Amino acid sequence: MLETESTPTAKRREAQARKSRGAFFTPTSLTRFMVDWAIRGAGERVLEPSCGEAAFLLDAARKLRGYGQLLPELYGYDLHGPSLTRAAAALRELGVVATLEERDFFSVDARGDFDAVIGNPPYLRYQAFAGDLRARGLSVARAHGVKLPQLANAWAAFVVHAAQFLRPRGRLALVLPAVLLTVNYAAPVRRFLVDRFAKVQLVMFRARVFPGVLEEVVLLLAEGKGPTGALEVVQLEDARGLQEDPQAQLAHATRVPIERRAGDKWTQALLGAGALERYRDSLVRAGFVTLDELCELELGIVTGNNKYFTLSEEQVKARKLPERELLRVSPAGSRHLRGLSYTRRARDQQTAEGRRTFLFYPPADPAGGKPKLSRAARRYIREGEAQEVHAAYKCRVRSPWWRVPLVRVPDLIFTYMSGDAPRLVNNAARAHVLNSVHGVMLRDRARVDEARALLPVATLNSLTLLGAELVGRSYGGGILKVEPGEARRLPCPTLDALARARASLLSIKPGVSAALRRGALEDAVARVDQALLVEALGLSRAAARELNAAWRALKDRRATRSKSNPE
Repeated sequence: MLETESTPTAKRREAQARKSRGAFFTPTSLTRFMVDWAIRGAGERVLEPSCGEAAFLLDAARKLRGYGQLLPELYGYDLHGPSLTRAAAALRELGVVATLEERDFFSVDARGDFDAVIGNPPYLRYQAFAGDLRARGLSVARAHGVKLPQLANAWAAFVVHAAQFLRPRGRLALVLPAVLLTVNYAAPVRRFLVDRFAKVQLVMFRARVFPGVLEEVVLLLAEGKGPTGALEVVQLEDARGLQEDPQAQLAHATRVPIERRAGDKWTQALLGAGALERYRDSLVRAGFVTLDELCELELGIVTGNNKYFTLSEEQVKARKLPERELLRVSPAGSRHLRGLSYTRRARDQQTAEGRRTFLFYPPADPAGGKPKLSRAARRYIREGEAQEVHAAYKCRVRSPWWRVPLVRVPDLIFTYMSGDAPRLVNNAARAHVLNSVHGVMLRDRARVDEARALLPVATLNSLTLLGAELVGRSYGGGILKVEPGEARRLPCPTLDALARARASLLSIKPGVSAALRRGALEDAVARVDQALLVEALGLSRAAARELNAAWRALKDRRATRSKSNPE
C-alpha cells in the first residue's frame, strides 16, 4: 500500500526529521502556562524564534484576543519552510495573520522592540550545530558581549540572541534543557541572565516532559532590567502540576541566592532554600575544608591509545615483553574501584581475569643516551607503527612516541565518573593510574597513612556527597562527572576531624566495606553520618537526616534520567 502521513513508518520518519533539527512538539500545558506568564495586556508585540508550527504564537493569539486585541502583532522565524506553512494555515483559521519568515534566527538583526519572546529553542547534537551555523551562533552571542565556548549547544546562543529582541523591561519565556543549570559551556549564559534581568525564575520537573526524549527541561522565565542576586525556583512532579494562574503559582517560588563566581553552577536551585541553608551552615559547623586544601589532584596517565599501551598478562607473555619494560597499573575505568581500598590482591585477581594491568613503559637510559630496548620491545614498537598508533595526536607530539609521560603513584584514587557517587579509594596496591580516574596526593606527608586509612570511609558522608552533586555535572544517562577543578572544591573533613573520629571510623569500616560490596551505598552513608557528622563533629541527627535527604534527592533525580520515558 502507498505510504501516507498517518502510517507508522511516515510518523517515524517525521519524528526522526524533527529530532535531527532539534524540533519537538511542546505540550499544550507548557505553552499555555508560558504565554499566560509572558503576555500581560493588549497591544503587546510577541516573537517566537525557531517557531516551527507556532505552538506559542497560536496560544499568544488566543491570549491577546482575550484582551480584545483583534489584530495581534505576532512574529516568528524558522528554517523549516513546511512547518511555517502549517503554522500560517493554523493561524489563519483563528483569523490571525502573523509575520512568519523562513530565516536562520541568528541572521536576524535584533530590534529590541518586543514585549515578550516565547519559545522552545532547538537542542541540536554537537554534530548538527556545526559549520556556518555554529560560527553564526557563536558570533552573534559574542557581538552581544557573551563569549560561548566551541562546545556550546545551539540553544545557548539562542537565549542570548533572543533576549536582545526585548524592550528593556520585556519578558523572556523559554523551554531549555536542564543542563542550563550545570554544564560548563552554559556558564556565560547563566552570568548573562542574572546580569540582564531583574528577575530570573525557573520551573523544574522531576519527571521528563517530552515523550521519548531523555533530556530534562526547565522553564526559564526572565523579566525586567537587571541585575538580580537570586533565582526563584518552583519544582513540580511533571507538567500536569502547572496551574492556570502562573503568577499565583510563582508567588510560592523558593528564593535561591546566586554565588557570583566564574563558572558557578545553578545546581543549588534543585535544593529547597532550607536544604541549601542547612548545607552551608553544616559546612561551617563541621569545619569542613575543600579537598584542594588537603590534597593535590592530578590527571592519570594519558597514553594516547590505551588499547596499545595497556596489556593483559596473556598479551605480555605472547610478545615476550620483559618485566623491566612494564609497569603495573589499575585497569582503565573505575568499576573495580567501588570499595574503600584498591589492593594488590584485587589487582592480581584482575590480572588473572585477563584485565589490562600492565603498561608498556621501556625505561630511559639513566645516562641520558639512547634507551636500550629489548628485542621484544622493538618488535612491539614496530607493531604499533604498523597500526599507526604513533600518528595519534598524543603520541606524535612526544619523543619518542612510545614513551608515555608518567605521573606520580597517587596516595588515593578519585573516581570522577559514577552513577551513584564518586569514591575516594586508598591506593594500597601503589598502582599507577590512567586518566579514567584522578590521582590524589596528600599535602601533609607526615599524615599520609592516617589519611589513606580514614579519608575513603569519611568522605562517604552526606555533606561531602551532597557537595559532589553541587559541584559536579549531571549527564543524560544519570552519570555524575566531577572534573579536577570541580573535585578540588569538594567539601571534606579536616585531618584533625579524622583524628577525633578515628576510633569510630575504624569500628564502622568493616560494615561500610561490606555494605559497598553488596551495593548498599545508602546504608554505608548512614553509618558514616552517625559516626562522623553526629558523634565526632556534633551535628544534630535532624541536620544529618536533612543533608542525607537532600543528597538522595539529587542522586535520585539523576537516576531518573537514565530510564526511558514511557510512551
